Amino acid sequence: MSLDHHLDDATLLQYACGNLDEAFTVVVATHVAMCDTCRHAVRQAEELGGGVLEDAGTAELEVGSFEHLMLRIDDQPADTAPAACVAQVSGDVPAPLVRHLGPDLGAVRWRSIAPGVRKHVIKQNSASKSSLYMLHIAPGMAVPEHGHGGSELTLILSGSYTDVFGTFRRGDIADLDEHVEHQPIVDGDLPCICLVATEAPTRFKGFFSRLLQPLTGI
Repeated sequence: MSLDHHLDDATLLQYACGNLDEAFTVVVATHVAMCDTCRHAVRQAEELGGGVLEDAGTAELEVGSFEHLMLRIDDQPADTAPAACVAQVSGDVPAPLVRHLGPDLGAVRWRSIAPGVRKHVIKQNSASKSSLYMLHIAPGMAVPEHGHGGSELTLILSGSYTDVFGTFRRGDIADLDEHVEHQPIVDGDLPCICLVATEAPTRFKGFFSRLLQPLTGI
Protein backbone atom coordinates (compact mmCIF):
# COMPACT_ATOMS: atom_id res chain seq x y z
CA MET A 1 0.00 0.00 0.00
CA SER A 2 1.39 3.42 -0.99
CA LEU A 3 0.94 5.92 1.85
CA ASP A 4 1.78 9.57 2.50
CA HIS A 5 2.59 9.55 6.24
CA HIS A 6 5.06 7.16 7.84
CA LEU A 7 6.79 6.37 11.13
CA ASP A 8 9.74 8.44 12.29
CA ASP A 9 13.15 6.79 11.94
CA ALA A 10 13.55 6.70 15.72
CA THR A 11 10.25 4.84 16.16
CA LEU A 12 11.15 2.36 13.42
CA LEU A 13 14.48 1.62 15.06
CA GLN A 14 12.95 1.19 18.52
CA TYR A 15 10.40 -1.21 17.06
CA ALA A 16 13.05 -3.21 15.20
CA CYS A 17 15.05 -3.46 18.45
CA GLY A 18 12.00 -4.50 20.50
CA ASN A 19 12.17 -1.40 22.72
CA LEU A 20 8.56 -0.19 22.47
CA ASP A 21 5.93 -1.01 25.06
CA GLU A 22 2.81 -2.99 24.21
CA ALA A 23 0.52 -0.14 23.11
CA PHE A 24 3.06 1.38 20.74
CA THR A 25 4.15 -2.04 19.48
CA VAL A 26 0.56 -2.86 18.47
CA VAL A 27 0.11 0.40 16.56
CA VAL A 28 3.50 0.17 14.82
CA ALA A 29 2.97 -3.48 13.87
CA THR A 30 -0.45 -2.63 12.45
CA HIS A 31 0.95 0.24 10.37
CA VAL A 32 3.88 -1.87 9.17
CA ALA A 33 1.42 -4.51 7.96
CA MET A 34 -0.23 -1.81 5.83
CA CYS A 35 2.82 0.13 4.65
CA ASP A 36 5.33 -1.15 2.08
CA THR A 37 7.83 1.63 2.90
CA CYS A 38 7.94 1.11 6.68
CA ARG A 39 7.84 -2.68 6.35
CA HIS A 40 10.94 -2.52 4.17
CA ALA A 41 12.66 -0.12 6.60
CA VAL A 42 11.96 -2.38 9.58
CA ARG A 43 13.31 -5.43 7.79
CA GLN A 44 16.46 -3.52 6.81
CA ALA A 45 16.90 -2.25 10.39
CA GLU A 46 16.59 -5.81 11.73
CA GLU A 47 19.07 -7.21 9.21
CA LEU A 48 21.56 -4.37 9.46
CA GLY A 49 21.28 -4.24 13.23
CA GLY A 50 22.19 -7.91 13.42
CA GLY A 51 25.11 -7.32 11.08
CA VAL A 52 26.34 -4.37 13.11
CA LEU A 53 26.34 -6.44 16.30
CA GLU A 54 28.28 -9.22 14.59
CA ASP A 55 30.82 -6.77 13.16
CA ALA A 56 31.23 -4.89 16.43
CA GLY A 57 32.48 -7.91 18.38
CA THR A 58 33.52 -6.76 21.84
CA ALA A 59 34.04 -3.12 20.79
CA GLU A 60 31.84 -0.31 22.10
CA LEU A 61 28.46 -0.08 20.35
CA GLU A 62 28.89 3.45 18.96
CA VAL A 63 29.32 1.87 15.51
CA GLY A 64 25.70 0.79 15.90
CA SER A 65 24.44 4.26 16.75
CA PHE A 66 21.06 5.38 15.45
CA GLU A 67 22.61 7.74 12.88
CA HIS A 68 24.99 5.08 11.61
CA LEU A 69 22.28 2.45 11.28
CA MET A 70 19.73 4.75 9.59
CA LEU A 71 22.40 5.94 7.12
CA ARG A 72 23.01 2.31 6.13
CA ILE A 73 19.26 1.75 5.74
CA ASP A 74 18.94 4.83 3.52
CA ASP A 75 21.75 3.51 1.33
CA GLN A 76 19.84 0.31 0.54
CA PRO A 77 18.18 0.20 -2.92
CA ALA A 78 14.39 0.43 -2.74
CA ASP A 79 13.97 -2.78 -4.76
CA THR A 80 15.85 -5.00 -2.32
CA ALA A 81 12.93 -5.69 0.04
CA PRO A 82 12.93 -9.40 0.91
CA ALA A 83 10.26 -11.54 -0.73
CA ALA A 84 9.04 -12.66 2.71
CA CYS A 85 8.26 -9.05 3.60
CA VAL A 86 4.62 -9.08 2.48
CA ALA A 87 1.55 -7.11 3.46
CA GLN A 88 -0.67 -8.60 6.15
CA VAL A 89 -3.97 -6.97 5.32
CA SER A 90 -7.11 -8.84 4.34
CA GLY A 91 -10.45 -7.23 5.03
CA ASP A 92 -10.68 -4.07 7.11
CA VAL A 93 -8.65 -5.18 10.16
CA PRO A 94 -4.88 -5.70 9.60
CA ALA A 95 -3.47 -8.98 10.90
CA PRO A 96 -1.61 -7.61 14.00
CA LEU A 97 -4.87 -6.11 15.24
CA VAL A 98 -7.17 -9.08 14.64
CA ARG A 99 -6.39 -10.75 17.98
CA HIS A 100 -7.42 -7.53 19.76
CA LEU A 101 -10.54 -6.71 17.71
CA GLY A 102 -11.51 -9.65 15.54
CA PRO A 103 -11.61 -9.37 11.74
CA ASP A 104 -14.42 -6.83 11.36
CA LEU A 105 -14.33 -3.13 12.33
CA GLY A 106 -18.12 -3.18 12.24
CA ALA A 107 -18.15 -5.49 15.27
CA VAL A 108 -16.24 -3.10 17.56
CA ARG A 109 -18.17 -2.11 20.68
CA TRP A 110 -18.02 1.65 21.04
CA ARG A 111 -18.71 3.88 24.04
CA SER A 112 -19.88 7.44 23.42
CA ILE A 113 -17.57 9.93 25.17
CA ALA A 114 -18.71 13.20 23.55
CA PRO A 115 -21.10 14.30 20.79
CA GLY A 116 -19.80 12.72 17.59
CA VAL A 117 -16.96 10.85 19.32
CA ARG A 118 -16.92 7.21 20.41
CA LYS A 119 -14.13 5.22 22.01
CA HIS A 120 -13.09 1.60 22.39
CA VAL A 121 -10.37 0.73 24.91
CA ILE A 122 -8.11 -2.21 24.00
CA LYS A 123 -7.01 -4.31 26.96
CA GLN A 124 -3.28 -4.72 27.50
CA ASN A 125 -0.84 -6.44 29.79
CA SER A 126 -1.14 -4.83 33.21
CA ALA A 127 2.55 -3.86 33.06
CA SER A 128 2.02 -1.49 30.11
CA LYS A 129 2.36 2.18 31.04
CA SER A 130 0.80 3.55 27.85
CA SER A 131 -2.83 3.67 26.70
CA LEU A 132 -4.19 1.85 23.65
CA TYR A 133 -7.61 2.68 22.27
CA MET A 134 -9.66 3.40 19.16
CA LEU A 135 -11.65 6.51 18.28
CA HIS A 136 -14.68 6.76 16.00
CA ILE A 137 -15.13 10.42 15.00
CA ALA A 138 -18.17 11.63 13.07
CA PRO A 139 -17.89 13.10 9.55
CA GLY A 140 -17.05 16.80 9.41
CA MET A 141 -16.16 16.98 13.10
CA ALA A 142 -13.21 19.06 14.27
CA VAL A 143 -11.31 17.66 17.24
CA PRO A 144 -10.50 20.51 19.67
CA GLU A 145 -7.02 21.96 19.21
CA HIS A 146 -4.58 20.09 21.43
CA GLY A 147 -1.03 19.04 22.17
CA HIS A 148 0.41 15.88 23.67
CA GLY A 149 1.94 15.06 27.03
CA GLY A 150 4.42 12.66 25.42
CA SER A 151 4.71 10.44 22.37
CA GLU A 152 1.52 9.55 20.51
CA LEU A 153 0.84 7.36 17.48
CA THR A 154 -2.44 7.67 15.58
CA LEU A 155 -3.11 5.18 12.77
CA ILE A 156 -6.03 5.64 10.40
CA LEU A 157 -8.05 2.45 9.89
CA SER A 158 -10.98 3.97 8.01
CA GLY A 159 -11.97 7.39 6.69
CA SER A 160 -9.61 10.35 6.84
CA TYR A 161 -8.79 13.61 8.58
CA THR A 162 -6.82 16.75 7.72
CA ASP A 163 -4.62 18.90 9.99
CA VAL A 164 -1.56 21.14 9.63
CA PHE A 165 0.50 18.13 8.51
CA GLY A 166 -1.79 17.20 5.60
CA THR A 167 -4.48 14.62 4.97
CA PHE A 168 -4.26 11.25 6.72
CA ARG A 169 -6.08 8.33 5.05
CA ARG A 170 -6.34 4.58 5.72
CA GLY A 171 -2.89 3.26 6.64
CA ASP A 172 -1.32 6.68 7.26
CA ILE A 173 0.16 7.25 10.71
CA ALA A 174 0.77 10.41 12.75
CA ASP A 175 3.95 9.97 14.81
CA LEU A 176 3.78 12.91 17.24
CA ASP A 177 5.51 14.13 20.40
CA GLU A 178 5.00 16.72 23.14
CA HIS A 179 6.11 19.59 20.87
CA VAL A 180 3.20 19.21 18.42
CA GLU A 181 -0.15 21.02 18.51
CA HIS A 182 -2.85 20.38 15.91
CA GLN A 183 -6.58 20.21 15.23
CA PRO A 184 -7.68 17.24 13.10
CA ILE A 185 -10.87 17.72 11.05
CA VAL A 186 -12.63 14.64 9.67
CA ASP A 187 -13.02 14.76 5.88
CA GLY A 188 -15.93 13.80 3.67
CA ASP A 189 -19.07 11.88 4.54
CA LEU A 190 -17.52 8.95 6.39
CA PRO A 191 -16.44 8.69 10.03
CA CYS A 192 -12.74 8.49 10.82
CA ILE A 193 -11.70 5.41 12.78
CA CYS A 194 -8.25 5.62 14.39
CA LEU A 195 -6.02 3.36 16.48
CA VAL A 196 -4.16 5.38 19.11
CA ALA A 197 -1.26 4.75 21.51
CA THR A 198 -0.36 7.48 24.01
CA GLU A 199 2.22 7.92 26.76
CA ALA A 200 0.26 10.63 28.57
CA PRO A 201 -3.13 12.39 28.40
CA THR A 202 -3.85 14.85 25.60
CA ARG A 203 -3.38 18.57 26.41
CA PHE A 204 -6.51 20.36 25.19
CA LYS A 205 -6.24 24.14 24.79
CA GLY A 206 -9.87 25.18 25.29
CA PHE A 207 -11.33 25.61 28.76
CA PHE A 208 -14.41 23.42 28.15
CA SER A 209 -12.34 20.72 26.45
CA ARG A 210 -10.04 20.58 29.48
CA LEU A 211 -13.05 20.51 31.78
CA LEU A 212 -14.53 17.50 29.96
CA GLN A 213 -11.25 15.61 29.56
CA PRO A 214 -11.67 13.42 32.68
CA LEU A 215 -14.96 12.18 31.19
CA THR A 216 -13.56 11.41 27.73
CA GLY A 217 -10.40 9.73 28.98
CA ILE A 218 -8.21 10.97 26.13
